[in-house]
Amino acid sequence: MRTALNCAGVEERVQLAKKPRATADNACEGLAAAGDIEAIVAGTHGDPFAVLGVQQAGKAFFARCFIPHAEFVAAFTLAGRKAGELARSDDAGFFEGKLSIRKRQPLRYHARNEGGEWWLIDPYSFGPVLGPMDDYYIAEGSHLRLFDKLGAHLIEHEGASGVQFAVWAPNARRVSVVGDFNGWDGRRHPMRERRDTGIWELFLPDIGAGRAYKYEILGPDGARLPLKADPFAFQSELRPATASVTAPPLAHEWGDEAHRAYWRKADLRRQPVSIYEVHAGSWQLGDDGSFLSWDQLAERLIPYVVDTGFTHIEFLPISEYPYDPSWGYQTTGLYAPTARFGDPAGFARFVDGAHRAGIGVILDWVPAHFPVDEHGLAKFDGTALYEHADPRKGFHPDWNTAIYNFGRREVVSFLVNNALYWAEKFHVDGLRVDAVASMLYLDYSRKAGEWLPNEKGGRENLEAVRFLQCMNKELYGHHPGVMTIAEESTSWPKVSQPVHEGGLGFGFKWNMGFMHDTLEYFSREPVHRKFHHNDLTFGLMYAFSENFVLPLSHDEVVHGKGTLLEKMAGDDWQKFATLRAFYAFMWGYPGKKLLFMGQEFAQRREWSEARALDWNLLDYAPHRGVRDTLRDLNRLYRSRPALHARDCEPEGFSWLIVDDSENSVFAWLRSAPGENPIAVISNFTPVPRESYRVPLPAEGVWREIINTDASAYGGSGKGNGGAVEARAEGGKISAVMLLPPLATIMLEFAPQ
Repeated sequence: MRTALNCAGVEERVQLAKKPRATADNACEGLAAAGDIEAIVAGTHGDPFAVLGVQQAGKAFFARCFIPHAEFVAAFTLAGRKAGELARSDDAGFFEGKLSIRKRQPLRYHARNEGGEWWLIDPYSFGPVLGPMDDYYIAEGSHLRLFDKLGAHLIEHEGASGVQFAVWAPNARRVSVVGDFNGWDGRRHPMRERRDTGIWELFLPDIGAGRAYKYEILGPDGARLPLKADPFAFQSELRPATASVTAPPLAHEWGDEAHRAYWRKADLRRQPVSIYEVHAGSWQLGDDGSFLSWDQLAERLIPYVVDTGFTHIEFLPISEYPYDPSWGYQTTGLYAPTARFGDPAGFARFVDGAHRAGIGVILDWVPAHFPVDEHGLAKFDGTALYEHADPRKGFHPDWNTAIYNFGRREVVSFLVNNALYWAEKFHVDGLRVDAVASMLYLDYSRKAGEWLPNEKGGRENLEAVRFLQCMNKELYGHHPGVMTIAEESTSWPKVSQPVHEGGLGFGFKWNMGFMHDTLEYFSREPVHRKFHHNDLTFGLMYAFSENFVLPLSHDEVVHGKGTLLEKMAGDDWQKFATLRAFYAFMWGYPGKKLLFMGQEFAQRREWSEARALDWNLLDYAPHRGVRDTLRDLNRLYRSRPALHARDCEPEGFSWLIVDDSENSVFAWLRSAPGENPIAVISNFTPVPRESYRVPLPAEGVWREIINTDASAYGGSGKGNGGAVEARAEGGKISAVMLLPPLATIMLEFAPQ
């Protein structure tokens, strides 16, 4: 039985629902206009807070709600006092009635039908959570804590617990939160629009963590779009499901202050940085073939990295992505660690565990990729909101994806906040930014007529330049000790120079030329290498033009390229010998180091994201020898400042032998102020060089600290008995030594 309002009985109320109704400001009855009711019930009303919740008519307060399937609704205050009974205006479930309250306040409803009864708190009886200062900074594009304002946050608000949702959709007619808590019905929870910013918000009481949700959006033409995941979702469902998930605040108790304090004070260019690049889904798998959780990865991966001597782990993208073969580069959830490995708290535990073990964590970050999955950002509110509308600026021909509109301040703010989010919430030590060249050039992979020049008529994407500069300034400014690394494959100047000096502001840049030239050289038969000597000497012409990372990355061991071992020329013995010599050459070369997983033990099979690495290879001596070589190289690199303290400065490098192409021998000196210098000498032919004279800068004993031809590594065991002596003859200092075949040796000056 429905209860009458004070101003109108039940029967009269039903009649009013059938006739054209009064306007919503009818002071006597407080009745909603018929058009408003119809729009609420149809899910097309653009301003639900003007109709639903607690409304005032004269001095009286009325409650209106839309509760499908209810037959009876009574209103109560949150304190439990009954405030009135509501009458149903139509069969769809729109209720309204006069209240006995004297001031506006949140309400709780007691609803029932033939199937039972239930309680719910009215979200439309609460005031907004966002404030005018949020509007100001969001509109200005300068809000640096968007991740605390947008997305889904578990909060206390006006006496109730619930989730605050907020999303940017300025061109939408209506935005609703839908989920398992409202039957995915977009009519149930339409949001409040903050017109100055295009932000829609809604506080939903009664729900907590772990609830799946999306946004239902009516575009500017009124058409209902495919349900959209939250751009600021902090947790997502496991693929193939694509909903966002309400996540509790990250409550991890960090124990990594010593690690962070060290890096905040350090000059990263003068620190040893040896990066182990990892695809978390295929490094190892569980016994049943499943992914390892973050906790399982912490138990296995962190000790392994400590043992092998790397300083950092760099993960291929771990932000949520729907398609496994994209390796994470086609991300649709920039703020959510992928559900493949557990919840966000698990990733925080991993980072903390790595830091306590002295290992940094770097993430692959992908603002160059904009997948067009229908639940993602593409045409988010029915318009090109995050992307460019014009395909000449907004479509990427290589990947069939969209391109972020770096000229839009809200988009820049979204991305810059994401960089800050990973550093602040998860304490990551760095971001490696993928495919920077594709962002910098408007004509990247485009033919004439397929791109638009910038305002100066050039091909440089000036908007992307300003975005990258902004991101680097904010990240380094707010999180000293965090590094950014650009994968940039062109000669764009000053990639790793400060913004105030006209640079892009990155800390480091991948040295793609080193990777290309060395792999070309080592793929050639030794007898032909003398004709390509410059492949290994040319890189020193520009080695100090940027702060370089030397990458042997995942890109070199997929798509038919084979593994590093298989790229080496010669028979099996020569392949292993050359790979060990190459690694020592690289670890002695100026620049920070990066090696993709599996290459440290000479993986034979090309990498696939669908299977684990072939760890059984470590049962075989040649593979163990490569792993042991890498371990010792990392130990030397970290413990000898001569090998790392001037990685980015020409003062730390000088040639000893640069032009012996006939013998394919290279030698140089690495040095640092106050430290013993180290000579790096490579012989890239299978012929031992007896009585070979190497110039050295000081007389005395030079101790052999590594020889990749050592029998312990699987080599032939040729060497110099652990040391050589440099003598002055004819006004020059040199040492006569044996250069082992297909080997690199390092000699450290040992003054008496």
